[in-house]
Amino acid sequence: MPAAIRTIRAPSPSPMTGSGTNTYIVGRGAVAVIDPGPDLDAHLTAILAALDPDESISQILVTHPHLDHSGLAPRLARATGAPVAAFGTATSGRSARMAALAEAGLPDAGEGLDRAFRPDILLAEGDSLSAETWNLRAIHTPGHLGAHLAFAMDDVLFSGDHVMGWSTSLVAPPDGDMTDYMASLTKLQRQRWSRILAGHGDPIDNPAARLADLVAHRKDREAQITAALARAPASASSLTKLLYTGISERLVKAANANVLAHLIDLHAKGQAKCADPLSAESIFHQT
Repeated sequence: MPAAIRTIRAPSPSPMTGSGTNTYIVGRGAVAVIDPGPDLDAHLTAILAALDPDESISQILVTHPHLDHSGLAPRLARATGAPVAAFGTATSGRSARMAALAEAGLPDAGEGLDRAFRPDILLAEGDSLSAETWNLRAIHTPGHLGAHLAFAMDDVLFSGDHVMGWSTSLVAPPDGDMTDYMASLTKLQRQRWSRILAGHGDPIDNPAARLADLVAHRKDREAQITAALARAPASASSLTKLLYTGISERLVKAANANVLAHLIDLHAKGQAKCADPLSAESIFHQT
C-alpha cells in the first residue's frame, strides 16, 4: 500500500491554475512535501498545521519552478530545515532548439517563471528520495517546462503540470517545447498507473484514458494547424483566432503560445517552413 497522502490546495484560483495549486504531504513521521505552492502566508500556515505533533518535513520536492509551485519553497525550507529538491533552475532542461530560440530573441513566455529558484538537491531521471514510510522516484518530463519532473510512488504518479484532469497543459516556447511534451506523455504511457495526482484539479482515477486523451487532443490540434496551412500561410496569432473561437480574452495569450509550440514542432519535423529567423511573428507555410 502506498504511504499516506494528504492534499492541501492553495487559495490561488486563476484561469491558469483552476481552483489553486495542490500541495501534497506524503508519508507519516518524517514526511515529504511535493510542490509547496505559491508564497502565501495562509498556505504556509495550512501546510504546517496539517502535520501531526510528532511529524516533521524531511524533504521538499518541486515538480517545476513556476511560482505557483515553487514560490513557497524557500520559506518552508527555512521554517522546517528541510532541503529543496528539483531538476534545476527555471531555464534548466531547455531543449537545444528552445535554447537557440531564446538566444535569438524569442522572449520567455513569462507565465510565472520562478527565476530566483535554486534547489539544494538536483534530481535527474530515475533518482529516488525516501524515508521510512515513502519512496519517490523522479521522472524527467520536459514539455510544459524543461525542468519539469513528475514523481512516482509505486503506481501513483504526482504529475505536476504535465498531466492535469481539469485542463490541458500550457506549452509556451521557449520555456515549453511541444516535441518534448509529446515525448514525455509517451514515456508516461509506458507504465501502468493506478492514479495520477496533478498539480491542479482533482485526482485522475483512469490515468491511461487521460494520457490517451491528451495525446489525441494534441494530435487533433496539430491536424487542424496542418490543414489550415494547406489552405494558406499563417502566423501563430492568425491561427489562434481561427482555431480558438469563443475563448476568454484572458486565455488568448496561452492559446497563442500553444499554437506557436505546435508550429515550431512542425518546423522541426519538416512539415512546416518559415523565413529565418524563426520568431513569434513568423509566417509559416506547409512544406
